[in-house]
Amino acid sequence: MMKRPLAYITAAWYGDDSENAELAAQYCRAVYEAGFSPICPVLYLPLFLNDAVPEEHKSGIDIGRDLLRRSRVLVVCGHNMTEAMKNDIAVAQRLGITATTLEGILRIKNEGNNC
Repeated sequence: MMKRPLAYITAAWYGDDSENAELAAQYCRAVYEAGFSPICPVLYLPLFLNDAVPEEHKSGIDIGRDLLRRSRVLVVCGHNMTEAMKNDIAVAQRLGITATTLEGILRIKNEGNNC
């Protein structure tokens, strides 16, 4: 069985935690089906970190950066771009981690099946 590479999910997270979690789960499912192990901190960090507490907000950012460092690819999802997403892309570029869109990953998967 082939090991799935880690794929960090970034997107414009708006609205409440439950809306973000629903969207994040959809992105993660698509990335999983494309052959990756998705990593999406927005799915689980709100379960134990309070973003309104400055120290916990910073911890969430630090945890996310650590997970991004361990990933093979950064997957940019959605059609809007936030400062946080730009920061994720900059970190990935600095670390030599490939950044692509969800559409790009899905296109590569589909074209790979046609070869």
